[in-house]
Amino acid sequence: MTIKMHLHDEPFQKIKNGKKKIEMRIKDEKRSTIKVGDTIEFENRKTKEIISKIIINIYNYKNFEVLIKNYNKEILGYNEEENILEELEIYYPREEQEKFGVVAIELE
Repeated sequence: MTIKMHLHDEPFQKIKNGKKKIEMRIKDEKRSTIKVGDTIEFENRKTKEIISKIIINIYNYKNFEVLIKNYNKEILGYNEEENILEELEIYYPREEQEKFGVVAIELE
């Protein structure tokens, strides 16, 4: 199965260049159907460029706070100074995280 996802330019470039290996999303209806071996087509919101990556693992967590504790910030696409949780909660409020859970999607 192929799943389409949109990304801002910076995380798109990090995935394209192999620096970001984990995509973090809320485990809503769309993400609950993905499985290892599926392909994600990422579209750059700015340039409309598309890249494809194969899912090699999927890890489920209660919320992003727990997810983040399990990974090095660089593999998530962030540097040490950035507040990942604060940024993620702009897009995914804590209530949604608790309702659906979250996923760490490991990319080839």
